Amino acid sequence: MSDLVIPVAGLLFDNDGVLVDSHGAAVEAWDAWSKKFAPDFDWSDRSNAGIRAEDMVRRHVADDLYDEAVAYIHQLEQDSSSLTKPLPGAVELLTSLTPGMWTVCTSANPRLGAARLRAAGLPVPAELVSSEDVELGKPYPDPYLRGAQNLGLAPGECIVFEDAAAGIQAGLAAGAAQVIGVTQVALDTDVNIVVKSLEGVSYHDGALHIPASSRLR
Repeated sequence: MSDLVIPVAGLLFDNDGVLVDSHGAAVEAWDAWSKKFAPDFDWSDRSNAGIRAEDMVRRHVADDLYDEAVAYIHQLEQDSSSLTKPLPGAVELLTSLTPGMWTVCTSANPRLGAARLRAAGLPVPAELVSSEDVELGKPYPDPYLRGAQNLGLAPGECIVFEDAAAGIQAGLAAGAAQVIGVTQVALDTDVNIVVKSLEGVSYHDGALHIPASSRLR
């Protein structure tokens, strides 16, 4: 594999699994939630990755319990957000970027998304896209369409970084210039470029630079 240089104007990042490791925090929250509302629910099933909490709850509770169940998981996830840690390369890459040319498109609600970024020592972009900013969450393209719009760019001028299948589908459907898979999880998807992490990835001179040593595919 060779080094890659991809000219691009904007960068759109998923948060959980790409920038931050919130797995332990999420497991703690969803385990407590499932004991009350859905004893058979297994949050760690990979098919649940990248899905908004609101959409997940709707799959597992009756309509009359929906509001209570959503409020409960939001509070549990907020309470455990301090357990979030940065993933390799995330701090270095984000702090090197010029504000206004990148943002985070997360399936979390705005308070949780910002709390996890802060807990991991990462900047919170003014253009953050959260679950409340779109009508339809991933795997629909809405989060990445909104992210590009917030940067004043067309989706085709942006690169999406994703790990989960639902998010990768959203980035592709949005018409991003490139969807880059992050971590081994993304090897199970159809994206052409997969990196071990963001470590070694850089942006300068109007282009994204990916060394061969960072790539899994």
